[in-house]
Amino acid sequence: MVTLTLRTALTAALLAVASVNSYAATQQTQSQAQNGNAALVSQVASRLAQTKGVRAQFTQTQTLSAMKQPLVSTGTLVFFRERGVIWRVDTPYKATYVITDAGVSEVDANGKRVNTKSAQGVRGVAQVSKMMRAMLGGDLSALYSQFDVDAQGTPSQWKLELKPNQPQLAQSIKGLQMTGGEFLQTLRITLANGDVTQIEFAKSEAINDLAPGERPLLGAQ
Repeated sequence: MVTLTLRTALTAALLAVASVNSYAATQQTQSQAQNGNAALVSQVASRLAQTKGVRAQFTQTQTLSAMKQPLVSTGTLVFFRERGVIWRVDTPYKATYVITDAGVSEVDANGKRVNTKSAQGVRGVAQVSKMMRAMLGGDLSALYSQFDVDAQGTPSQWKLELKPNQPQLAQSIKGLQMTGGEFLQTLRITLANGDVTQIEFAKSEAINDLAPGERPLLGAQ
Protein backbone atom coordinates (compact mmCIF):
# COMPACT_ATOMS: atom_id res chain seq x y z
CA MET A 1 0.00 0.00 0.00
CA VAL A 2 2.80 2.43 0.89
CA THR A 3 4.65 1.92 -2.38
CA LEU A 4 1.49 2.08 -4.47
CA THR A 5 0.23 5.22 -2.78
CA LEU A 6 3.60 6.96 -2.94
CA ARG A 7 4.09 6.31 -6.62
CA THR A 8 0.51 6.97 -7.61
CA ALA A 9 -0.22 9.88 -5.30
CA LEU A 10 3.00 11.82 -5.47
CA THR A 11 4.71 10.82 -8.68
CA ALA A 12 3.05 8.35 -11.02
CA ALA A 13 0.36 10.63 -12.37
CA LEU A 14 2.77 13.47 -13.01
CA LEU A 15 5.72 11.27 -13.94
CA ALA A 16 4.28 11.12 -17.44
CA VAL A 17 4.79 14.87 -17.60
CA ALA A 18 8.34 14.63 -16.32
CA SER A 19 9.24 11.87 -18.77
CA VAL A 20 8.77 14.21 -21.71
CA ASN A 21 9.87 17.37 -19.95
CA SER A 22 13.17 17.57 -21.78
CA TYR A 23 11.41 16.98 -25.09
CA ALA A 24 8.79 19.65 -24.47
CA ALA A 25 11.40 22.16 -23.36
CA THR A 26 12.97 22.04 -26.81
CA GLN A 27 9.73 22.87 -28.58
CA GLN A 28 8.73 26.45 -29.33
CA THR A 29 4.99 26.66 -28.74
CA GLN A 30 2.51 29.46 -28.83
CA SER A 31 0.25 27.86 -26.25
CA GLN A 32 0.42 30.74 -23.81
CA ALA A 33 -0.95 33.14 -26.40
CA GLN A 34 -3.69 30.65 -27.25
CA ASN A 35 -4.80 30.02 -23.69
CA GLY A 36 -8.39 31.02 -22.96
CA ASN A 37 -8.75 33.94 -20.60
CA ALA A 38 -5.03 34.50 -20.08
CA ALA A 39 -5.78 37.45 -17.83
CA LEU A 40 -7.64 35.22 -15.37
CA VAL A 41 -4.81 32.66 -15.41
CA SER A 42 -2.37 35.44 -14.57
CA GLN A 43 -4.60 36.66 -11.74
CA VAL A 44 -4.93 33.16 -10.32
CA ALA A 45 -1.17 32.65 -10.41
CA SER A 46 -0.59 35.98 -8.69
CA ARG A 47 -3.17 35.17 -6.02
CA LEU A 48 -1.66 31.78 -5.20
CA ALA A 49 1.87 33.19 -5.18
CA GLN A 50 1.08 35.73 -2.46
CA THR A 51 1.81 33.20 0.27
CA LYS A 52 5.28 31.97 1.19
CA GLY A 53 3.89 28.65 2.31
CA VAL A 54 0.67 26.74 2.92
CA ARG A 55 -0.44 24.22 5.52
CA ALA A 56 -3.50 22.11 4.64
CA GLN A 57 -5.38 18.86 5.10
CA PHE A 58 -5.94 16.57 2.14
CA THR A 59 -8.18 13.72 1.07
CA GLN A 60 -6.86 11.76 -1.86
CA THR A 61 -8.98 9.36 -3.91
CA GLN A 62 -7.36 7.14 -6.50
CA THR A 63 -9.58 5.33 -8.99
CA LEU A 64 -7.42 2.77 -10.75
CA SER A 65 -8.43 0.34 -13.46
CA ALA A 66 -6.53 -2.44 -11.70
CA MET A 67 -8.40 -1.96 -8.42
CA LYS A 68 -12.04 -2.81 -7.71
CA GLN A 69 -12.42 -0.13 -5.05
CA PRO A 70 -11.00 3.42 -4.96
CA LEU A 71 -7.99 3.95 -2.73
CA VAL A 72 -8.65 6.75 -0.24
CA SER A 73 -6.02 8.32 1.98
CA THR A 74 -6.07 11.37 4.23
CA GLY A 75 -3.45 13.48 5.90
CA THR A 76 -1.79 16.86 5.99
CA LEU A 77 0.75 18.68 3.89
CA VAL A 78 3.09 21.60 4.29
CA PHE A 79 4.19 23.44 1.18
CA PHE A 80 7.07 25.91 1.52
CA ARG A 81 8.05 27.61 -1.69
CA GLU A 82 11.77 27.84 -0.99
CA ARG A 83 12.14 24.26 0.23
CA GLY A 84 9.53 21.76 -0.91
CA VAL A 85 6.60 19.74 0.43
CA ILE A 86 6.09 17.59 3.53
CA TRP A 87 3.31 15.07 2.80
CA ARG A 88 1.98 13.25 5.88
CA VAL A 89 -0.41 10.32 5.42
CA ASP A 90 -2.57 9.63 8.48
CA THR A 91 -5.00 7.03 7.11
CA PRO A 92 -5.16 4.19 6.15
CA TYR A 93 -1.56 4.02 7.43
CA LYS A 94 1.02 6.38 8.89
CA ALA A 95 3.81 7.70 6.69
CA THR A 96 5.64 10.94 5.99
CA TYR A 97 7.22 11.88 2.68
CA VAL A 98 9.43 14.83 1.81
CA ILE A 99 9.31 16.14 -1.75
CA THR A 100 12.11 18.42 -2.91
CA ASP A 101 13.90 19.14 -6.16
CA ALA A 102 16.20 16.23 -5.29
CA GLY A 103 13.31 13.77 -5.34
CA VAL A 104 11.06 12.00 -2.84
CA SER A 105 12.23 10.69 0.53
CA GLU A 106 10.39 8.84 3.28
CA VAL A 107 10.88 9.80 6.92
CA ASP A 108 11.80 6.80 9.09
CA ALA A 109 10.92 6.13 12.74
CA ASN A 110 13.93 8.17 13.86
CA GLY A 111 12.84 11.22 11.91
CA LYS A 112 15.52 10.74 9.27
CA ARG A 113 14.97 10.95 5.54
CA VAL A 114 15.60 7.81 3.49
CA ASN A 115 15.41 7.56 -0.28
CA THR A 116 12.38 5.77 -1.70
CA LYS A 117 13.26 6.00 -5.36
CA SER A 118 16.01 4.28 -7.30
CA ALA A 119 18.72 6.32 -8.98
CA GLN A 120 17.01 5.69 -12.29
CA GLY A 121 13.92 7.54 -11.13
CA VAL A 122 15.56 10.44 -9.31
CA ARG A 123 15.66 12.76 -12.30
CA GLY A 124 12.01 12.25 -13.11
CA VAL A 125 10.91 12.67 -9.50
CA ALA A 126 12.95 15.85 -9.20
CA GLN A 127 11.16 17.30 -12.22
CA VAL A 128 7.80 16.23 -10.80
CA SER A 129 8.70 17.95 -7.55
CA LYS A 130 9.46 21.20 -9.33
CA MET A 131 6.17 21.04 -11.20
CA MET A 132 4.18 20.27 -8.06
CA ARG A 133 5.82 23.15 -6.22
CA ALA A 134 5.14 25.46 -9.14
CA MET A 135 1.46 24.48 -9.18
CA LEU A 136 1.01 24.89 -5.43
CA GLY A 137 2.99 28.13 -5.49
CA GLY A 138 0.96 29.73 -8.24
CA ASP A 139 3.65 29.58 -10.95
CA LEU A 140 1.50 28.26 -13.78
CA SER A 141 3.71 29.64 -16.54
CA ALA A 142 5.93 26.56 -16.31
CA LEU A 143 3.03 24.47 -17.60
CA TYR A 144 2.42 26.45 -20.78
CA SER A 145 5.08 24.64 -22.79
CA GLN A 146 3.25 21.36 -22.18
CA PHE A 147 -0.42 22.24 -21.68
CA ASP A 148 -3.16 24.40 -23.14
CA VAL A 149 -4.94 26.11 -20.26
CA ASP A 150 -8.59 27.09 -20.10
CA ALA A 151 -9.70 29.28 -17.21
CA GLN A 152 -13.21 29.90 -15.91
CA GLY A 153 -14.65 31.89 -13.03
CA THR A 154 -13.15 34.75 -11.08
CA PRO A 155 -9.91 35.23 -9.10
CA SER A 156 -11.85 34.42 -5.92
CA GLN A 157 -13.41 31.20 -7.29
CA TRP A 158 -11.72 29.73 -10.35
CA LYS A 159 -11.34 26.53 -12.35
CA LEU A 160 -8.42 25.66 -14.60
CA GLU A 161 -8.40 22.83 -17.14
CA LEU A 162 -5.05 21.78 -18.56
CA LYS A 163 -4.84 19.59 -21.65
CA PRO A 164 -1.53 18.38 -23.08
CA ASN A 165 -0.43 20.10 -26.28
CA GLN A 166 2.40 17.66 -26.98
CA PRO A 167 1.39 14.39 -28.75
CA GLN A 168 3.97 12.41 -26.82
CA LEU A 169 2.60 13.73 -23.54
CA ALA A 170 -1.01 13.06 -24.56
CA GLN A 171 -0.16 9.36 -24.87
CA SER A 172 0.27 9.24 -21.09
CA ILE A 173 -1.91 11.93 -19.58
CA LYS A 174 -5.37 13.12 -20.56
CA GLY A 175 -5.57 16.26 -18.48
CA LEU A 176 -5.48 18.12 -15.19
CA GLN A 177 -8.22 20.07 -13.47
CA MET A 178 -7.67 22.52 -10.64
CA THR A 179 -10.15 24.57 -8.65
CA GLY A 180 -9.58 27.09 -5.94
CA GLY A 181 -9.86 30.58 -4.58
CA GLU A 182 -7.29 32.04 -2.25
CA PHE A 183 -5.73 28.57 -2.13
CA LEU A 184 -5.76 25.49 -4.33
CA GLN A 185 -8.86 23.47 -3.38
CA THR A 186 -8.87 20.45 -5.69
CA LEU A 187 -6.44 18.80 -8.09
CA ARG A 188 -7.70 16.09 -10.45
CA ILE A 189 -5.25 14.15 -12.61
CA THR A 190 -6.62 11.92 -15.38
CA LEU A 191 -4.25 9.56 -17.15
CA ALA A 192 -4.74 8.37 -20.71
CA ASN A 193 -5.59 4.88 -19.45
CA GLY A 194 -8.50 6.26 -17.43
CA ASP A 195 -6.87 6.15 -13.98
CA VAL A 196 -7.84 9.19 -11.91
CA THR A 197 -6.25 10.73 -8.84
CA GLN A 198 -8.24 13.47 -7.11
CA ILE A 199 -6.85 15.45 -4.19
CA GLU A 200 -9.10 17.73 -2.15
CA PHE A 201 -7.46 20.30 0.10
CA ALA A 202 -9.19 21.69 3.21
CA LYS A 203 -8.43 24.08 6.06
CA SER A 204 -5.63 25.69 4.09
CA GLU A 205 -3.76 28.45 5.86
CA ALA A 206 -0.84 30.63 4.87
CA ILE A 207 2.43 30.24 6.76
CA ASN A 208 5.53 32.40 6.81
CA ASP A 209 7.87 29.87 8.37
CA LEU A 210 8.23 26.17 9.08
CA ALA A 211 7.64 24.62 12.49
CA PRO A 212 10.82 23.61 14.38
CA GLY A 213 10.23 19.92 13.66
CA GLU A 214 9.68 20.59 9.96
CA ARG A 215 12.77 22.66 9.29
CA PRO A 216 15.31 19.78 9.38
CA LEU A 217 13.16 17.71 7.02
CA LEU A 218 13.39 20.39 4.34
CA GLY A 219 17.02 21.26 5.01
CA ALA A 220 16.31 24.58 6.71
CA GLN A 221 18.49 25.90 9.50
